[in-house]
Amino acid sequence: MICYLGVDIGSVSSNFVLIDQTGKLKKKVYIRTQGNPVKAIKEGYLMLKEGEGIEFEIRGVGTTGSGRHLASILLGADVVKNEITAHAVAASCLYPEVKTIIEIGGQDSKIIILDRGIVTDFAMNTVCAAGTGSFLDQQAARLNIPIEEFGRKAVLSSQPVRIAGRCGVFAESDMIHKQQMGYPVEDILMGLCEALVRNYMNNVAKGKRIEELVVFQGGVAANIGLRKAFENFLEMKINVPEHYNVMGAIGAAVLAKEYIEQKRIKTAFKGEEFILEGEFVSKSFECGGCPNLCEVVCIKRDDKPLAYWGDRCRRWETSLNKGDRRNLKVV
Repeated sequence: MICYLGVDIGSVSSNFVLIDQTGKLKKKVYIRTQGNPVKAIKEGYLMLKEGEGIEFEIRGVGTTGSGRHLASILLGADVVKNEITAHAVAASCLYPEVKTIIEIGGQDSKIIILDRGIVTDFAMNTVCAAGTGSFLDQQAARLNIPIEEFGRKAVLSSQPVRIAGRCGVFAESDMIHKQQMGYPVEDILMGLCEALVRNYMNNVAKGKRIEELVVFQGGVAANIGLRKAFENFLEMKINVPEHYNVMGAIGAAVLAKEYIEQKRIKTAFKGEEFILEGEFVSKSFECGGCPNLCEVVCIKRDDKPLAYWGDRCRRWETSLNKGDRRNLKVV
């Protein structure tokens, strides 16, 4: 079966999908990155190949997410795109009339505004944890509730508690105070959902014109309590895709498919032997070649450098082609 591979490497989760020549999703893998993207890439690819007994021929590879450059080196990507582009492409494929994308992941959140499939504006929040999935994870653990049940319990609320949501620290303190006062757990949970929505609207979506059709994606879209809170706040229907948690990877796969088909070229995919049999190690160091003191990241396979990035002048990157790094200074 001819397929295209999409990979989204984030700080919390790593997502992998295979789509066929018609763009239909054939398989997906959602795993935790656990601070080791190299290991996550190898494990995720191996899980894609396991099961079902169907042989896949990968004709193209697209990568996205904060670890997209690392993934492109390990896999041999044809397309490397940022999260904004990947999520916009995936949503547009499923909802051609989409105008607003709400995306909330484990460590960040973003809003994407589209006009006829073209991104016209966006904003991201990577500073405060109060508007992300990790915040909900922490509070669910504090309340001794599995995160999978968070949303189901929240929608049972009859009178949500007002919780300060501008700051993760203040929100947690306020929640503990409400707990000690004896408020029902479901009211506290829905209060947290509403606090997260207010945080999102006041920070990420500030100044943005939100219009229907609205699509909610990212791992946090699984929380039906948060979906309800957004619908109440916006007074609009919130659409959640079936594969809401791997939309970035789907977008990367679609972009890879379009690129290969338009260019009519052979994929740069390095093959499973390169990925699974090699020993990959990444390290960082400070370059002392000039006053910039760039923090450079190097990825090696079996002790052989594959790529460098982070150097502003690209002297380390270009040294791979020259094969001579004797005059480069590391401090």
